[in-house]
Amino acid sequence: MASLSTPTQFTVTSKRSSASEATRTRFTWTRPKFLELPRYPSKSIYLSRRVCFSDGRAGIRRNPHGVGERDGVIIVDHGSRRKESNLMLNEFVAMFREKTGYPIVEPAHMELAEPSIRDAFRSCVEQGANRMIVSPFFLLPGRHWLKDIPSLTSEAAKEHPSVSYIITAPLGLHDLLVDVVNDRIEHCLSHVAGDAEECAVCAGTSKCRLY
Repeated sequence: MASLSTPTQFTVTSKRSSASEATRTRFTWTRPKFLELPRYPSKSIYLSRRVCFSDGRAGIRRNPHGVGERDGVIIVDHGSRRKESNLMLNEFVAMFREKTGYPIVEPAHMELAEPSIRDAFRSCVEQGANRMIVSPFFLLPGRHWLKDIPSLTSEAAKEHPSVSYIITAPLGLHDLLVDVVNDRIEHCLSHVAGDAEECAVCAGTSKCRLY
């Protein structure tokens, strides 16, 4: 992996009041490991540099190997005891369905709330899906992605032996997430400054404030 070029030597120049010329001394400096930053574009297996979603018309560019009419998309989050958090997934799924135009999209919670992955799987099949695409609404690939969601999906699929399924990657280190995080930061700072209302995430919680 290539890294940013940081010189291993540098020169310190000092001037003495009793001399007309500067004294030059050369030191050798070893670059610490934490400065071994990757060059861009990164070749990290976790970072997709391809921003391939937009078609330039505020829609989704179609992939010839992408979601078809008989595919069911299940967007799975963790699930919460807080009703408002669970309802937010429903809102996201509605946004996702409208923007992509996919005909069969259902929300699911891994635990703590309904609909479950099993419920969503069944609902998609009832709508005509013969292939299931389970998309974890998680940031990073932890235990839930590695074990829990696959296990729950496998159990749900046993009731529908003719239906295949795939569990896609979590959100991960995608370029577009930089814009999302920065947008959240800027909006919250604007709210604290009195120039913006609370966003839908913070509304009613009084959490978006300086402490």
